[in-house]
Amino acid sequence: MTGEDGAVRPAYERLDAWLREIPVDELERRHAAAEIAFRRLGITFAVYGEESADEKIIPFDVLPRIVTSDEFAGLEAGVIQRIEALNQFLADIYGPQEILKAGIIPDELVLANSQYQPAMTRIRPPGGIYSHISGIDMVRTAEGFFVLEDNLRTPSGVAYMLENREAMLRLFPKLLREHRVRPVDTYIDHLQDMMREVAPRGVRGDPLGVVLTPGSLNSAYYEHSFLADRLGVELVEGGDLFASGRCIYMRTTEGPERVDVIYRRIDDDYLDPLEFRPDSILGVAGLMDAYEAGNVTIVNAPGTGVADDKAIYSYVPDIVKFYSGKDASLQNVETWRCREPDSLKYVLENIGELVVKRVDASGGYGMLIGPAATQAEIEEFRSRVKADPDGYIAQPTLALSTCPTVIGKNIAERHVDLRAFAVSSPDAVRVVPGGLTRVALKDGSLVVNSSQGGGTKDSWVLSDA
Repeated sequence: MTGEDGAVRPAYERLDAWLREIPVDELERRHAAAEIAFRRLGITFAVYGEESADEKIIPFDVLPRIVTSDEFAGLEAGVIQRIEALNQFLADIYGPQEILKAGIIPDELVLANSQYQPAMTRIRPPGGIYSHISGIDMVRTAEGFFVLEDNLRTPSGVAYMLENREAMLRLFPKLLREHRVRPVDTYIDHLQDMMREVAPRGVRGDPLGVVLTPGSLNSAYYEHSFLADRLGVELVEGGDLFASGRCIYMRTTEGPERVDVIYRRIDDDYLDPLEFRPDSILGVAGLMDAYEAGNVTIVNAPGTGVADDKAIYSYVPDIVKFYSGKDASLQNVETWRCREPDSLKYVLENIGELVVKRVDASGGYGMLIGPAATQAEIEEFRSRVKADPDGYIAQPTLALSTCPTVIGKNIAERHVDLRAFAVSSPDAVRVVPGGLTRVALKDGSLVVNSSQGGGTKDSWVLSDA
């Protein structure tokens, strides 16, 4: 909200004046109203591994994160460049593997990756799009925005982005109008357009799409049902679908209906017991055969997880350069690959000052924040890294930007990041003018994940009109 000189940044001047005028009790009342609305709507998530797996209301803060039109234009261009390059990378590693032949990335980092799916070497998705729906996590420091992580498998959080905006429209309509905030509900239009554009060839009329969920016990089930409702398609589980004649059908009360596009929210390993895990009861036997025949499109394509592995992340600037011939306009956070001897030595010697992450983990799990850890936790993580250096990367502890946040009867600064959502079709990559701001609600914490006690904010991109 303020610059390094302590002055309020221009984008926040109107909000700053509003905060000085609104009574604290009124702000607290509206904050409570938002929580009640979220509870009534069932906007929940579950945290795996807790003694109580009850679903929780995701904490929502009513003070928005504001991004200017010019700032967003730079982020949008960088996200588009990044996603286009990563889709080219996926097409390449499942095809001619030119980037491996050129020695840009070590072969084993790709071909031995647990997310690499050899079955995809036989399949080219429609339009060459592997990651149709992507989420790019960014953080802001004094030097600007940096990419912290790429999410190209089944990125979550878009339902919270849309519901956050709905809540703000109900609670603070005048404030939104005064700021001329760009809408985020165009995301659903982009998603519908993309699902039509990537449907198999020869489909007559509108293609039939579905959202495939592992079921109501999944931590993101609310989002699955929300998206199916907004898209106007059926929410299905594996048992609702079956394969016949290298096509996929949905069971209905009026008989089988052929499915053209499956927006899957199931991990690769569980998609098809004939191709992946034979013990899976979540997917559809024969799905990959129908996919290979070109009779159904899977969104996102299996095997995209290679591109959001945290070790591959460290090569994304090189990937952008290799496929586009240009430097990445959005830079990575400095990263040490523990698989490299010099980097491993540095990390082990400085582990108490670094953030150390498993390359295949997400949701804030498998991570050490050195400055906030106990000596016992540091030593335990040091042992883990020594035992499996290939499984870890490390990054500096960044001075993340903060936003004003309602904490009880007070307003306090809390660290935030920003997940930008993009939809990719053969014609274009479209980035939603907003995204999901995640906020670390614990004082001093840098962990914004809801599974680790974080919350969310509405993200306002200002119109330049």
